[in-house]
Amino acid sequence: DLINHIRTTSHGTAYATSMSPPVVEQITSVLHLLLDDNEEHEGHRRISQLAWNTRYFRQRLTKMGFIVYGHPHSPVVPALLYSPSKIAAFNREMLKRGVAVVTVGFPATPLVLGRVRFCLSASHTKEMLDEVLKHAEEVGDLLNMRKSKLNPKRPFHQTEF
Repeated sequence: DLINHIRTTSHGTAYATSMSPPVVEQITSVLHLLLDDNEEHEGHRRISQLAWNTRYFRQRLTKMGFIVYGHPHSPVVPALLYSPSKIAAFNREMLKRGVAVVTVGFPATPLVLGRVRFCLSASHTKEMLDEVLKHAEEVGDLLNMRKSKLNPKRPFHQTEF
């Protein structure tokens, strides 16, 4: 009864499309991986690796002078790009260096708060992260984007948009 009630009265039933079968399969596979009690504890290892990658990448990007937004534990790491003209330039320059990034600008963000989103994964190695950080530093210098004057010893929490 409860399941039928949810199916017929939920917001998603009337105003959204259902999830595609590949998305449902992905979610199911991840849940099985996380809840499985095998000796390797693969799910827990991946979660720990993703948490480490996120901390490492975010800290290095901040030390380089980028203004980093978002939740400190999120594997999607947004960095401020300032000028709308730099959004496409940053994307092109990173792509020239073999790094695909997601850039977001107006109207998805306020006009002068365009950003780049680095999407991290547990399968990224430290060497891969260092390579991306090296390229981000080069492009940041090229486009004059490393402007943060934060003291890394005194971190602060930024407002999330």
